[in-house]
Amino acid sequence: MNSLVDALYLTKYNPFKYGEFLSSFYSELIGVDENILLSQLVIPLCSHHLFNGKIERARLGGIGGSTIWTIFSDKAMLYDMQERLDNFRGLTDQSLQYCLVNDWLNIDPKSLNVSFNKSTNKKFINQKCASNLGRIFSNLSVTEIYAMLGVKPR
Repeated sequence: MNSLVDALYLTKYNPFKYGEFLSSFYSELIGVDENILLSQLVIPLCSHHLFNGKIERARLGGIGGSTIWTIFSDKAMLYDMQERLDNFRGLTDQSLQYCLVNDWLNIDPKSLNVSFNKSTNKKFINQKCASNLGRIFSNLSVTEIYAMLGVKPR
């Protein structure tokens, strides 16, 4: 029974699928220093049954548009976020490696910045939830984002 559960988990949460989420996120993220620290938030937020829809339907730009404060305003919905962050750390690492192998992303080790590689020949399916999350997090500091979500990077 344990191997069946493991197989179902690996089918749903695999680095090949979530590599597209990380690439979509970083393709839209701008103006954030040391943004590699945000990679561990993408999968827990985009796979969350409550936040996935809210992020995907976010109205971005213009007056009255969605922001980090409007989407994540209900702190009660964030009660399990630290646990999700810790549980998805391995999957995030594998997905990031998959993105690097496919030349979707580049990492600058000195500045700890991840950038989207626009000149890659290998295509991926853009994930709207992750793209919107990148736009929502743009021009905010890593500290501000983690404080708003009430989690700690590890």
